[in-house]
Amino acid sequence: MDIITLGNDMLRQKAEPVKTFNPQLAKTAEEMIRVLHEGRGVGLAGPQVGILQRIFVVHVEGDIPRIFVNPSIIETSQETIKYEEGCLSIPGAWAEVIRPKTVKIQAWNERGRPFTLETSGVLARVILHEYDHLEGVLFIDRLSEPKRNRIITKFEKARRA
Repeated sequence: MDIITLGNDMLRQKAEPVKTFNPQLAKTAEEMIRVLHEGRGVGLAGPQVGILQRIFVVHVEGDIPRIFVNPSIIETSQETIKYEEGCLSIPGAWAEVIRPKTVKIQAWNERGRPFTLETSGVLARVILHEYDHLEGVLFIDRLSEPKRNRIITKFEKARRA
C-alpha cells in the first residue's frame, strides 16, 4: 500500500460507499493505520492509497487510532479556527486552513458497528481534512488561488528534482 501524491487523478475522484464489512475491510483499515504511522501523519483516506471507498483512519497524539467507514458529517460549528495543515499526498506542503472548530460525525467501524462522535480541536480538523479526501477535495483547494499555485509549483519542482 503506497501513498498517492498530487497529480494522480484518483485524489480528485469521489469515493464510493463501502458495501461489505468483512475481514478484508478490517485488514485494509489496519494496513492504512500502519501506512499512516510510517508516513508520520495523523490521517489517511482510502483515495490516498488507491482505494476509492469511503474509509479513512486517524490517529491524533493522545488519542486512539480511529477508523471511519461511510462517514457522514452531521453538524459543524459556525465558529471557525485557522490552523496549519499538511497532507501525506502533498509532502512538504503546509498552509493555514480555516475550518469549523467542532464537528459531529456519524460512521461505522471496520466491523460494521455504527457510532457518532462529536469533537473539537485537532481531531475535528483531521476528521474534516480526511472527509474532504472522500469528496475529492484537497486542503490546498481551501486556500486562495495564489497560495494554492505556490504550493503546487513548489511540489512539482521538488518532484522533478
